[in-house]
Amino acid sequence: MTASPFAAGAAYMHGRFVPIAEATIPITEWGYRRSDVTYDVVSVWNGQFFKLDDHLKRFKASMDHFRLQPKESIEDLRGILHKLVAMTGLQEAYVAMDCLRGSPPAGMPRHPRYAQNHIMAYVVPYVWLMPKEVIERGAHMIVASTPRIPEASVNPRAKNFHWADMTQALFEAQDKGADNPILLDADGNVTEGPGFNVFAVTNGRVATPDRGVLEGITRLAVIQLCEKLDIPCEVRPVPVDELRNADEIFISSTAGGVMGVTRLDQRILGNDRPGPMTANLHDAYWRARREGWCGERVSYTEVAA
Repeated sequence: MTASPFAAGAAYMHGRFVPIAEATIPITEWGYRRSDVTYDVVSVWNGQFFKLDDHLKRFKASMDHFRLQPKESIEDLRGILHKLVAMTGLQEAYVAMDCLRGSPPAGMPRHPRYAQNHIMAYVVPYVWLMPKEVIERGAHMIVASTPRIPEASVNPRAKNFHWADMTQALFEAQDKGADNPILLDADGNVTEGPGFNVFAVTNGRVATPDRGVLEGITRLAVIQLCEKLDIPCEVRPVPVDELRNADEIFISSTAGGVMGVTRLDQRILGNDRPGPMTANLHDAYWRARREGWCGERVSYTEVAA
């Protein structure tokens, strides 16, 4: 039996659906040359998108912020994402959508106003932020010396490819034997890490930063789960000293859900395993996913070319 060309993943670009290995962009595109891109990532679990409406709403807001205007509507994109997942047949998938600025047509001024804007999307098997054994034992983190890009310069609420600060922090974490970094703002408050939001638990209360961060969809899910479970949860500035002295620390991401942090710099939290609040929210998150909370079933029959 011949394997499907879409088994490893599928992509949409310039109105065409292609195997993931054939997805390319010209090196002259400003999305590549200038990191002039916004994106979003939604997951599929047990054949259901999670909070797809929230992801599409955030993606539209990000495009508006960066003044990107592709020809595809948000409802067009919903259909594209469904078709991509259906083409792969994946029940657990990582689904990315990008909007990038291309380049101006020949003869037009070299100004972003005249550049063509493109929607691109792809689906691959579900991606975990960290290996499962790391998630089980709890992540080892550092507070990075590299500060987060100021939100006055690049708005973190609009997802973007400006990752120079994140990349430097990732190298610093690796050099120190850690799994991941957490970045601070210029005032010493916690922001986020590469691909995840941060939560501190102190005296039974959960806190997560309110500024300098992407308003993550999994972050939103955690806040909603805290409300369901009668766990006090505050969205406010989180000073680094509060994080360093927290009873528990956990992170949230589309690529892994709720994940515990068991070491921060030289400190070991609890018994060097994710704490009880973290475990409770981790289990509640994945239980809700299995039960179809905020799910939209993939239309696997919509695979006609």
